[in-house]
Amino acid sequence: MEYKRAQYIERLKAKKHNGLIKIITGMRRSGKSYLLFKLFKQELIRDGVLPEQIMAIAIDDYANKSLRNPDALYAAVRDWAVGDQDRYLLIDEVQLIEDFESILNGFLHIPNLDIYVTGSNAKFLSKDIITEFRGRGDEIYLLPLSFSEFMEGFPGPPIDGWNEYVQFGGLPLVVQQSGPEAKSSLLKTLITETYLNDILSRHRIKNKQEFETLFNLLASGIGSLTNPKKLSDSFKTIQNTTISENTIKNYINYLSDAFLISEAMRYDIKGKRYISAPLKYFFTDMGIRNARLNFRQLEESHAMENILYIDLIRRGFNVDVGIVTQNLKSSQGESMRKQFEVDFVCNQGYRRYYIQSALRMPDEDKLRQEQASLLQIGDGFKKIIICKDGGRTHYTDQGILILNLFDFLMHEDSLKE
Repeated sequence: MEYKRAQYIERLKAKKHNGLIKIITGMRRSGKSYLLFKLFKQELIRDGVLPEQIMAIAIDDYANKSLRNPDALYAAVRDWAVGDQDRYLLIDEVQLIEDFESILNGFLHIPNLDIYVTGSNAKFLSKDIITEFRGRGDEIYLLPLSFSEFMEGFPGPPIDGWNEYVQFGGLPLVVQQSGPEAKSSLLKTLITETYLNDILSRHRIKNKQEFETLFNLLASGIGSLTNPKKLSDSFKTIQNTTISENTIKNYINYLSDAFLISEAMRYDIKGKRYISAPLKYFFTDMGIRNARLNFRQLEESHAMENILYIDLIRRGFNVDVGIVTQNLKSSQGESMRKQFEVDFVCNQGYRRYYIQSALRMPDEDKLRQEQASLLQIGDGFKKIIICKDGGRTHYTDQGILILNLFDFLMHEDSLKE
C-alpha cells in the first residue's frame, strides 16, 4: 500500500526554491526516506522536472560510500549542477557525511540548487540540526500516519480502523505487517533495538533501568498532569530509589528530542499566562506507547486524547492544556475559587479553538460536565467537544459544537465548518 502523505508533499512543494535547506525530521520509521525519495521525487517529475534535474543520494547505500567524504560529495554535486537549469538535490541519511552541516551550507552558494535532506539516527535531531544551520534550515516535521492516512489502506469501516489504530498506531512499517502478533513484535523490537538504543548511546546513559522506568511511567500517565518532582516521588515509591529532578528533566528532554513524546504546557485562559508545572506528555505514536507497556494499559479515553493532540499538532496548531479559574461562593456564602480544565487550547495565527475530548456522552449530566469548562471562558472563539460516541455532529443550545470523532479525524477542515 502506498500512502500518499499529501499534506507533507504540499508542504515540500510550497518550500521549493526558498533559499533554505529543507530538513525532514521526525521519529525513526515514520517514512522520511519514502516521502523524499519516492513520493516527492514522483511529484517533481509530474510537475515537469526532468529526471536528470534530480540527484537522489542514499548515503547509507554502499554504492555511495565514497560520497560520505564531503570533498567528494561537493565535487560531484558542483559538477552536476553546472548551468542555469534548476536542480534538486535529495540526500538521505545525511548524518553519515563527515561535517555534513558545513557541506550543506556550502551547497546554498550554488544558486540553481534546491536542497532536501533527511536523517534517521540520534545525531540528527530537530533541536540540534536546526540550530546548526543558524536560520538557513527549514524544517518539515513528519509524523506517523494520521488516522485519515491510515484509513487509505484499511479495508473496513472507520470504527474497525479506529480499534486497530488505537492499539498499534500509525508507523507505516508496522501498519503494513500482517496480523497483531507481527505488529506487536515489530513495535517491541523498534523500541529496544532502535529508539532506546539511539538515546542511550547518544547521551551515554549509564543507568539503563532508571531511564526505561521513566519511559514506562510517562507511558502509563498519558493525559495526566505530572512534573519531575512527582516522577521522582514515584521512583521512591515503586523502586525505593532516588533520582534527581534534574536527571528526570534530562531524560524527558532526550525522549522529546527523539520525537517519541511531546510536551503540552498549561495555559491560564483568563489570566493569559503560562503555568510552568505540572505538564502533560503525549506519545507521538500510540503503538509505541502500548508496546512499551506490553499492551496492558489501554484506556480508550486517554488514547483518544493522545491521538487528538497529535492530530492537532499535525494540522499545524500550537496546542496547550487550558485552565479557567472561576470565583464562586459556597453554600455558606464563603468565597472560593474553582479551576476548570480545557483539554486543548489550539492556536494557529488568528484562529483559536477550545476543545474537549469525550469518549462518550450518554446523558445530559455528562454533557453538562463536558460543557462546564468551555462555558466559563466567555470569549468569542469556537468551543468544541469531540466525541466518539456522541452521535452526529451538531450544536448545543449553548452554541458549543459537538463534533463526531470520525468527522474530525477524516476531514481536515472539520474545525472550521
